[in-house]
Amino acid sequence: MSSIELRQALLTRLGRFPEHVPLEPVFSSSVDEGDYTRIALTYTVEHSERVPAWLLIPKGGAPQGGWPAILAIHQHAGQFELGKSEPAGVAGDPMYFYGQELCRRGYIVLCPDQLCFEDRRPSEEERQAHFALNGMNYERFEFTKRLLSDSNLQAKYLHDLSCGLDLLSSLPDVNRSRLGAIGHSLGGQETLWLTWYDERVRASVSSCGFGLLRTILRDNINHNFAAYIPGMLEIGDMDALVASLAPRPFMLTAGEHDPLFPIDGVRALAKHAQQAYSQAGVPDHFQALIFPAGHSFPSNVKTEAYAFLDRWLQDT
Repeated sequence: MSSIELRQALLTRLGRFPEHVPLEPVFSSSVDEGDYTRIALTYTVEHSERVPAWLLIPKGGAPQGGWPAILAIHQHAGQFELGKSEPAGVAGDPMYFYGQELCRRGYIVLCPDQLCFEDRRPSEEERQAHFALNGMNYERFEFTKRLLSDSNLQAKYLHDLSCGLDLLSSLPDVNRSRLGAIGHSLGGQETLWLTWYDERVRASVSSCGFGLLRTILRDNINHNFAAYIPGMLEIGDMDALVASLAPRPFMLTAGEHDPLFPIDGVRALAKHAQQAYSQAGVPDHFQALIFPAGHSFPSNVKTEAYAFLDRWLQDT
């Protein structure tokens, strides 16, 4: 199956996407972080639905052509109270402050909340009153209700993240030809899907974000609800998705002992992708870094990931 045929087949299975509406961004408070400014904002993704986000902007004058920009997508970890604030370096585990760290390397960075996380949850009063609106139950509710209207949670995430790219592209100091994405775990999964879906993503890094679905099913592993696309295995697996990204630069990292992604599936996926990039004449545009640890994004791996983004978004 060609990349064009794969794309059409997947879009059919993803079903109905939300309608695009004007972003109408509202910038509110800002915090001086010394070498960058952190700004709170919201923007519209659907009628009556706004996404809260942190925008990180380096200090100093923008380079000629504008700053490169990154969409930093947060992880899942069952921590529904935490979303945008972790990659932005405001709360959570410093291992996952990758949005903050990339801003300090010279990127404008947008860290949005995904649906069901942090400020995109029902109010505390609603969560206490309704069991279905709390934690993973709310994630399941958002997933299942979309199945009833020929859609799914992945289509919703892709729409919202694409709106995040719209927001970055609207900023006067952003170089629109140098947009990237990064994420860990759920964020890594969505980085892959967004890179596939939106060609504005010029280079991206997925940390511990995916493996072969057939090995995940083989080993009886549950994943987040957005990982499941109706009928996807009838047309291909995640290796086909990665291979179809060629020639755009893409890096995946994976822990050898990650319990969420069987390593044999990750290695097979990486091998297939490397062949596709080699056939496209750009073997160096793909990189798979498998490291001897679990589900994590350790500093030495982040160093290589950031260097990969720098190469394709800053050095060329």
